[in-house]
Amino acid sequence: MAEFDRGPTDAFAELFARVPDPPDPPDPPDGDPPGEEAFWSDWGPVFYRGRLDGSARVLVVASDPGPTERIAGRTLVGNAGQRVQGFLARLGLTRSYVCLNAWAYAVRPSFAGEMKPRLADPAQAQWRNELYGAVAGPALEAVVAMGGVAQEAVRLWTGRPAGSVLAQVPHPSSHTESTLLDGWRAAIDTLRPIVTPDEDGDNTGPNYGTVFEEGDYRPVPARDLPFGVPAFLGDDAWVRALGGAEQNSVRRPVPDDLHTLIWKAPDR
Repeated sequence: MAEFDRGPTDAFAELFARVPDPPDPPDPPDGDPPGEEAFWSDWGPVFYRGRLDGSARVLVVASDPGPTERIAGRTLVGNAGQRVQGFLARLGLTRSYVCLNAWAYAVRPSFAGEMKPRLADPAQAQWRNELYGAVAGPALEAVVAMGGVAQEAVRLWTGRPAGSVLAQVPHPSSHTESTLLDGWRAAIDTLRPIVTPDEDGDNTGPNYGTVFEEGDYRPVPARDLPFGVPAFLGDDAWVRALGGAEQNSVRRPVPDDLHTLIWKAPDR
């Protein structure tokens, strides 16, 4: 029987339950109509993917969960997460990692920059730093902060273990492919001598090339997902093979993106 994620311990469940509500955007000027919501908060928070037991050698921090993450109840599961899985595979990691975010709630892209300074709000920073500290066990060798929002969250993490190397790289959803690949390629070169591979992993393969290819993705393993999810969740190769702009099997339709998700299964 395939492995699956049995969920957090009681201690982590209690910590997750204390997540602060996302901050509101600034009030509009007097006389203007109420502003838009900055977060897809009605869908609730998404917290982690990977090991919570202190065995993680790499902590990946990204920005916030997307629509596929909401379906899975785990972070970095969609197209971006499958790119991250390929990054971890190049380090020889098959299980000894944990993925978190700067925000547990999904941020609407137009508000990402506006909300970035709010990462320093005392309630947000205190809870987030407690979470980061709780997953950072004695095995931790590196922290990878993906994108500017994640890098700010890690900068505010006053308790980051001194012995862990920090790699700051572009977010996996970066629209500038050359910048993404240059940053990830350099990080792989830096981290390979530092991160201990898993017994069934291999960190000796080729590094990234000049174009992001399908072989640079990896499916999210079943051990990172809850029991009972369909086998195709965490592997959107079939979506990417269709061409076009869609890269995920889950999307938020406009104009009702605050309250509707559309999830497509592959046609077998």
